[in-house]
Amino acid sequence: MSLLLRNVRVLDVETGEYAEGDLRCADGRVAETGTGLRAPDGTRVIDGAGAYVVPGLIDAHVHVTALTADLGAMPAMSPSYVTAHAVRIMGETLARGFTTVRDNSGADFGLADARAEGLIRGPRLLFCGKALSQTGGHADFRGRGERLTDDHPCCAGVGRIADGVSAVRAAARDELRKGACHVKVMASGGVASPTDRIDSTQYSMEELRAIVEEAEAANRYVAAHAYTARAVNRALEAGVRSIEHGNLIDDRSVELFLEREAFLVPTLVTYWALKEEGRAFGLSAASWHKVDAVLEAGLTALERAARAGVKLAYGTDLLGGMQRHQNHEFRLRREVQSPLDVLRAATTGAAELVGMAGEIGTLAVGAHADLLVLDADPLEDVGVLAEPARHLRHVVQAGGVVA
Repeated sequence: MSLLLRNVRVLDVETGEYAEGDLRCADGRVAETGTGLRAPDGTRVIDGAGAYVVPGLIDAHVHVTALTADLGAMPAMSPSYVTAHAVRIMGETLARGFTTVRDNSGADFGLADARAEGLIRGPRLLFCGKALSQTGGHADFRGRGERLTDDHPCCAGVGRIADGVSAVRAAARDELRKGACHVKVMASGGVASPTDRIDSTQYSMEELRAIVEEAEAANRYVAAHAYTARAVNRALEAGVRSIEHGNLIDDRSVELFLEREAFLVPTLVTYWALKEEGRAFGLSAASWHKVDAVLEAGLTALERAARAGVKLAYGTDLLGGMQRHQNHEFRLRREVQSPLDVLRAATTGAAELVGMAGEIGTLAVGAHADLLVLDADPLEDVGVLAEPARHLRHVVQAGGVVA
């Protein structure tokens, strides 16, 4: 398969500069860029007429199996039913311009393999399997009167409960055995869980360090759900590579991010969406009332981290029908960041986080040919990326036009 884009502006995300000319893709990779490129026999040629070409977007925090905001209801659902919804969600995600996503609990090797084999349409899927949660933690969705748990691997859901150093080691090893690209741990309370407080810390330092040790032994890393500075700082001290959310970080958090070269993955849009639509898509009243604790703080945390030079990646964490707002995160981040910095978070920054720098999130020769063709310049207004139906001409994945 070969594709030649003529008369386009090709963005170098590192420098923030466009090069006018052509771009050719072959065998799923960027083959060459320049002017007056030759089209080998069988090449599809598209005249971009001055269009803007940027790397395919990367969302570093999604849940492609989350067909509802009522995450506690998912284990009772048929896995085949959940899979059908996941296929729909992945197709819609690709059409919005996201050619790679990091699923932060719920998706498994089956979905990733099906996508890689071309059985379903969607972004490249980097998965962690089930997130690790302590009893009463952010992935323990039992009500106060429930006692039984069912962690059968065939049950749909986003987490598994493990308590104690030996148990978390075994759980981490089990997810890694199944091909997890990273391990997800719940290091603080959250909005969707029924029995914890957002300001709680979860897991002991010994448990957190054991999980990190197991991930590093497999040449993988740990992502931690954490909101408060206390929870974030404990996770970073334990060796976690990425903090998900981090709405309530402090100056010490910033110091630790920089010292450990760790990443922050803010997910501003999910709080906006949960407040606006969460109840309609299954969020309980108790969880809905928790949103206020983190809603306003997220933008402040992003601004603090960005100003200090913390590594950032783009994430959304949307659930159920709210996933259609995935691109709105670009609008929210532009309040405190330049368009180029927001785009970097969704390309080179996210690529570095997932260990694929130079492979995705770039248009360099040899990289995966995942790219977007736009009719307007996102460096003038990153809001262009928030309106794919209006501005996105083509989505190219592995060198083929897929949308």
